[in-house]
Amino acid sequence: MLGRTFAAVLLVVLGATVAPAESSDSANGSFVHYESFPSSRVEPRPVDVWLPPGYTGSGERYPVVYMHDGQMVFDKPTSPFTSLWRRIMGWYYGGIFWDVNKTMARLIHEEKIRSAIVVSIWNSPGVKRRNEYMPQKPVTEEVSRLIKAEGADIARDEITSDNYLKFLVEELKPFIDATYRTKSDRENTFIMGSSMGGMISAYAISEYPDVFGGAGCLSTHWPLGDGAVIDWYENHWPQPGTNRVYFDYGTESLDAEYEPYQLKMDALMRKKGFVEGDDWMTQRFEGEDHSPRAWRERLHIPLTFLLGKSE
Repeated sequence: MLGRTFAAVLLVVLGATVAPAESSDSANGSFVHYESFPSSRVEPRPVDVWLPPGYTGSGERYPVVYMHDGQMVFDKPTSPFTSLWRRIMGWYYGGIFWDVNKTMARLIHEEKIRSAIVVSIWNSPGVKRRNEYMPQKPVTEEVSRLIKAEGADIARDEITSDNYLKFLVEELKPFIDATYRTKSDRENTFIMGSSMGGMISAYAISEYPDVFGGAGCLSTHWPLGDGAVIDWYENHWPQPGTNRVYFDYGTESLDAEYEPYQLKMDALMRKKGFVEGDDWMTQRFEGEDHSPRAWRERLHIPLTFLLGKSE
């Protein structure tokens, strides 16, 4: 009820104060950009919506993929502010973005996945990003001390990931479902991110298994607190058969630290009864590093796993 009420208010507020920037439908889909999406849970932020090719002329309903670190998801500026930010981020990351729209359009054209809407949620830069993406409930006082000893700038009383997930579930998702032709059930709602975005995606599946039917967790940053989040999932993970989860990692740069933790998470998945290749997949990419380039080049794998058409 709270989500529907807030969504109704948002429809009025956004319609009155934020004129979304739109691009025309094309072979690569179209965009809608919200410059400052309001929230009672987190700071307002930009949100981009990518509509798949053919959306405008059809009456069909579509699955939805929610993606974190929205600044890096698409390669197409949708407003002057967005264009400036992308130039800055493009310089920082060597001009590399995920180009999710291009990969989605190609996979749809090749009939390898179901056509779907992608919603990219911009992050709050710096420490605020870590606080929004670090799973909140697993961080006990002991884990907090361990994280500080590791040198990470994350304080237990400043973590806000529970509110970030409430923003997604109670505010953003109801608005998206009310505004666009979506399939709003669990089987058609997915969440995806990399690094800390992978952490919050796994946490979302744990906290809201009835909302998110699948999660894509690329280069998940497990080492914080020496993998304490994985220990917490021993007693806080959804049952097999209802959710699909994709994990991966490389072997270079920051990803070189991930293998022992991912193997531990894989063991947990088997213990819980998840079937590898069916409702769970983990991929190891030899020689790949922790970068948007690496994630872009293998993005088709999690998208196909989560959105692939049934045989």
